[in-house]
Amino acid sequence: MSKGKVTIGSVFKTIIWPRKNLLLVGLLLIIISRLASLVLPGASKYLIDDVIVNNDFEKLKWIIIAVASAIVVQAITSFLLTRLLSVEAQHLIAELRVQVQKKVIGLPVNFFDNSKSGELVSRIMTDVEGVRNLVGTGLVQLVGGTITAIISLFLLIQISPMMTALVLIPVALFGFIAMKAFAFIRPIFKERRIINAEVTGRLTETLNGVRVIKGFNAEQQEIESFENGVDKLFLNIKKSLTSTAFVTSSATFLLGLASAGIMGIGGYLMMTDKMTFGDFLAFTLYLGFMIAPIVQMSNIGTQLTDGFAGLDRTEELMNMESEHDNPDRTETLPKSIRGDIKFNDVSFAYEEHKEVLHNISIDAPSGSVTALVGSSGSGKSTIAGLVSSFLTPQEGQITIDGQDLSKCTLESYRQHLGVVLQDDFLFEGTIRDNIIFPRPNSTEEEVQAAVKSAYVSEFSDRFEKGLDTLIGERGVKLSGGQRQRIAIARAVLADPKILILDEATSNLDTESEALIQDSLGELMKGRTTFVIAHRLSTIRKADQILVVEDGRIVEQGNHDDLIAKEGRYHQLFTYQARI
Repeated sequence: MSKGKVTIGSVFKTIIWPRKNLLLVGLLLIIISRLASLVLPGASKYLIDDVIVNNDFEKLKWIIIAVASAIVVQAITSFLLTRLLSVEAQHLIAELRVQVQKKVIGLPVNFFDNSKSGELVSRIMTDVEGVRNLVGTGLVQLVGGTITAIISLFLLIQISPMMTALVLIPVALFGFIAMKAFAFIRPIFKERRIINAEVTGRLTETLNGVRVIKGFNAEQQEIESFENGVDKLFLNIKKSLTSTAFVTSSATFLLGLASAGIMGIGGYLMMTDKMTFGDFLAFTLYLGFMIAPIVQMSNIGTQLTDGFAGLDRTEELMNMESEHDNPDRTETLPKSIRGDIKFNDVSFAYEEHKEVLHNISIDAPSGSVTALVGSSGSGKSTIAGLVSSFLTPQEGQITIDGQDLSKCTLESYRQHLGVVLQDDFLFEGTIRDNIIFPRPNSTEEEVQAAVKSAYVSEFSDRFEKGLDTLIGERGVKLSGGQRQRIAIARAVLADPKILILDEATSNLDTESEALIQDSLGELMKGRTTFVIAHRLSTIRKADQILVVEDGRIVEQGNHDDLIAKEGRYHQLFTYQARI
């Protein structure tokens, strides 16, 4: 699709044209259906003016056969239309959801830092649903209704040009009102989707944070927050309903006036023998077939407007630059790497002119352990984010085995990466599902080795179903230490060459920490490891310790060297030792 607002041209090119054959079949079916529906008005004229007057039973039989056949044709075409177009519309929605989810997953990490997960779910699942009116029966009915109205118009002109002209005046006026109304409604529909996503996002947060809410007795403020969002959504819907009601009421009023005028003129023409009753009945029925699609078009027009509003929002997402779209990332790392990582005068800023890292230089040889220490907000996590390739430096260079990391494809680099975060994420499912997440095809021996090395069996064996125990959303049924051990087992199974540990033992009790320190020691062997350390006692054996303050490395060395310097590290270590 084109960038910016979705246009009829872009929708035709990307959605309608690829399905042109199916839509043509649908259009053919609806034309056949509408032509069959015109049999009844014509038959009514002959029934009154010829058959009844002449007592012609033979003609009566053929009229009944013709009307019955037309009804059968209408029923069959209606079924086929739903079967073909409605199913294809749902298929398209499914395809679009997959495309949007694929796009969203590929967006940079900072996009997710600034977005609510519930809002993104709404955009992926709800915004694309409007396309069913473009590919489904909506668009075909719009075209088919137009054709039916045109055919009916010619038949009306043949019966009475004067009465037809009287009808066209209010119809044209209604068309003008409808066009203006739809242009006004489209932004309202777009705003509704934004509000709906916000309300959904807040509701998701509320449900995920229910323990915090109850713990602080904050149920009432969450109820009020949701109520405000729902009220805002209601006011938007109220505005759109008012607009669509105005269109519908305009149709009722204008077309009602036309019907009243036709009744008067038709009555006069019949009383002066200038029109037969059969002609008047046929005109009235044909008029219904011309007006019904026009009224229906107002409803379909509202649906199409809603569909375009949803596609506008989907287009905004699809036009965002994915982290995989970087044209500079052309080099592919081999499947086997040494894991030498170097930072050469690296600077980074989340916002322009607000650097959080200043000229950082780090040499982390293959198999070494580099610990990052410092006060909160000093830049440790930013360095880890750069190593993870979640972030890209604005200045300087990060290399992996001498290759510029910013030139390497993310997939080829991240296949060598393992991450254990301080508050690591667990998926709903079983303990086993979470451990095998990076390698779903792992053997049972590999899984058991990872379980043993992270001491997961120490608590999983107490569960009736062992590793197949359901842990709830985000592992809510487990303790912090148990969740952390599953995360470590997951990293063990992934067998990465580069490992990032964000204080992987921070959620463990003293006994569990002692057990896992040995496990982490085995995990880090032969791997280039970056450790963000809050407990300084856990990094005594690190090959190098970097003390980061205000985005700069202020001290560097091993534990003994830094203690001997009696600088910032000595100050931090001594303070923690007293605690």
